[in-house]
Amino acid sequence: MMIIISTLVFFILLVVGFDVGFAMILAALFGMLLHGAIDPVMAPLTLVSGVDSAALITVPLFVLAGEIMNQGGVTRRLIQWSTAMVGHFRGSLSQVALTTNLIMAGISGSAVADATATGSLLIPAMKKEGYKPGYAAAVIAAGAMLGPILPPSIPMIIYAIMANLSIAKLFMAGVVPGLMLFAGYMVICAIVARRQGYASKPRASWRERATATRMSIWALMVPVLILIGIRSGFMTETEAAGVICVYALVVGMVIYRDLHVRELGQVFYSAGKTSAVILFLLAAAGPFSWLLNESHIATRISQGILSISENPLIVLLVVNIMLFIVGMILEPLPALVMFVPTLLPIQAQLGIDPIQFAMIVILNLMIGMLHPPIGLLLFVTSAVGRVPLWPIAVELFPFLGWSLIVLVLISIFPGLVTWLPNIAL
Repeated sequence: MMIIISTLVFFILLVVGFDVGFAMILAALFGMLLHGAIDPVMAPLTLVSGVDSAALITVPLFVLAGEIMNQGGVTRRLIQWSTAMVGHFRGSLSQVALTTNLIMAGISGSAVADATATGSLLIPAMKKEGYKPGYAAAVIAAGAMLGPILPPSIPMIIYAIMANLSIAKLFMAGVVPGLMLFAGYMVICAIVARRQGYASKPRASWRERATATRMSIWALMVPVLILIGIRSGFMTETEAAGVICVYALVVGMVIYRDLHVRELGQVFYSAGKTSAVILFLLAAAGPFSWLLNESHIATRISQGILSISENPLIVLLVVNIMLFIVGMILEPLPALVMFVPTLLPIQAQLGIDPIQFAMIVILNLMIGMLHPPIGLLLFVTSAVGRVPLWPIAVELFPFLGWSLIVLVLISIFPGLVTWLPNIAL
């Protein structure tokens, strides 16, 4: 009863306009006071313990690296490179948007940062060339979702810390699903372009492609450096994040010269603000997660799901349905902190590969950013592109459908996510 009332309080606070983080803290505190036997001092203690991990240092570092690269002219050069490589495909600007986001995903690890950086440049360009505004924003939203699926991924770091998994293995596990999503999105864009008559640009010559690659090589090297550095054991994940920050500064200030000393204050402020939001949400989920564990609701949920069937595929179907519903009403990071402790016993009891299970959970919750009513990427692309929400949601259905197909495939075929970590690490 205590948990039911706390959950109701949480949703009521969301409805009346409270921030998600503050709503979780107040709902947890209300539940503790309602219980009577729980000392409310546990609220601040669990707030601190929620972010008391040295591995979380990688989060602000990767955010900072992405912010430096965005402000240092990387996004513009990646768009130029993508145009040279895929601009001749049918529906060229939509293909350019997806390809740019694919590379950006290997730099920032943040869907919101990628959507903001690429959307501010490409949504107006697509609207100018006759693309439907809703479709233009939907392409950016779908492409930006690749950020948390491909390394370096902030949700992967958080999940790995909670489940005591290798961050490097989770990074590798996201590569194949990420490329599957990207390939499917490209096909969808080609089909839509054929139906709507969206034009393509002339094919770039090999000389033009070589020039674009030379101009963008420093940005293109970032994902390679991260993967090789971690894969070789030369750097830990935290060290890789720090090295990429320094690398980004050198590229932006010395090589591209688009980033100036006077702009560093704004860069650090933006990165700090983004990191603060992420870490505050993690901290805010701590008291509510602790309350769930204290009331043994996690055990009951696990037992309830396991009572349905002992077949791992059926259990994964139930888990996917539950997470899909959760993704409709909660942002991914709070949902991770609140529900992963509940789901880990299910994975352990059924013997499901922990890397596969992690990718299923992460991909499912990231898909939640594409659909209403929360749909974080809907709101971001709507604001950046000045497009109403409903047209974006309608145009996102094909991308959402393919994302769900990939989710089903990695649920049925674990090798899609375990093959690369097993051979690479």
